Amino acid sequence: MKTAIVVGGGPAGLMAAEMLSEAGVQVDLYDTMPTVGRKFLLAGIGGLNLTHSEPMPDFAARYGARKAVVAAWLQDFGPDATRAWARRLGIATFVGSSGRVFPVGMKAAPLLRAWLQRLRHPAQGPAVRFHMRHRWAGMAAPCDLRQQLEFETQHGPLLASADAVVLALGGASWPQLGSTGVWVEPLRARGVEVNPLLPANCGFDVRGGWSPHFSGRFAGVPFKSVAIRFVAHDGSVFARKGEFVATATGVEGSLVYAVSAQLRDEVALRGGATFHVDLLPGMDAQTVLAHVAYPRGSRSLGSHLKSRLGLDRIKSALLHEVLEREVVADPRQLAAAIKAVPITLVAPRPIAEAISSAGGVALESMDPQLMVNRLPGVFCAGEMLDWEAPTGGYLLTACLASGRIAGLGAASWLAR
Repeated sequence: MKTAIVVGGGPAGLMAAEMLSEAGVQVDLYDTMPTVGRKFLLAGIGGLNLTHSEPMPDFAARYGARKAVVAAWLQDFGPDATRAWARRLGIATFVGSSGRVFPVGMKAAPLLRAWLQRLRHPAQGPAVRFHMRHRWAGMAAPCDLRQQLEFETQHGPLLASADAVVLALGGASWPQLGSTGVWVEPLRARGVEVNPLLPANCGFDVRGGWSPHFSGRFAGVPFKSVAIRFVAHDGSVFARKGEFVATATGVEGSLVYAVSAQLRDEVALRGGATFHVDLLPGMDAQTVLAHVAYPRGSRSLGSHLKSRLGLDRIKSALLHEVLEREVVADPRQLAAAIKAVPITLVAPRPIAEAISSAGGVALESMDPQLMVNRLPGVFCAGEMLDWEAPTGGYLLTACLASGRIAGLGAASWLAR
């Protein structure tokens, strides 16, 4: 019987293991953590966003510069196939009001339990064998055409061998859950092209930092029902409604994550990036001006804006935080600013704080089945590849799809 090693117990690794097992390959899965799926379970704490229901052309466009490659992964395992896969595990799904797809019950744990049950007791093929608390330490030279991998365990070093290998080691975000990025240098030492790992779906620090008053009162408070607009140096425009959150040093949250790749690249290129916040996207500029200019009598400006426009405390505080006094004092300038408050960012937060990471094994160094050209019989999948996507189900769907491609590719390579 042919054998394969899968390193990494996240969604990509588990999917690769499933494909190999179904093809009749004996799979040994190794992971550094005590249990598999740690980051997967974390993602499901607030409700597991499994995929998205939007049309495939729009869905594929979410992958930016890598959309053509990722679209090929999604041809046989896109959003509909992801939902069908969950259904086969006994997990029904539903489409939320935003178009996002969630499992009924919203949690990740039932899906993971059902998945592991199927891997350990498959309807066809050998059961996947799990080896926990095994930290991948690199690749030894192949012996008799078999791949050899080095692991560090509680009982000392271990050398494991198999006919094929799938690496699904994750990126470098949330390292406490196992994705440490320590695989970068060992792969580079073997001649694999690896692009620098960068934070993705991340928060940012604002220029000069918030004032102690603002950060002390509003860190963790959301800006709700707003819209942001960002124009990059190449003229590309991002504009979307939603919400984001003030942090002690800057901003984070869904709207910021959605444009984080463009903001990150702009900061790297120009040393800063400025986006504009429309605090009242449902109200036109003339109406805003009429309300701002309305006589306020003895009321404070904050009370006036709250009464006339419904601006809450954090929105009013932002105006005072970033605008010059003369702008705040002039109704016309203030009204214009309410529709386009500038926020300048100077640095993404560290990659360890990011939801995901960009960079990784260069896709140009792999074949369409995700085998590394310099390492025949070694495949890679998931977040350790050089692609990125916003939150909203896009990350998870593509991780599953890439794991499927790598698992099927490894099985096909073994069959040949």
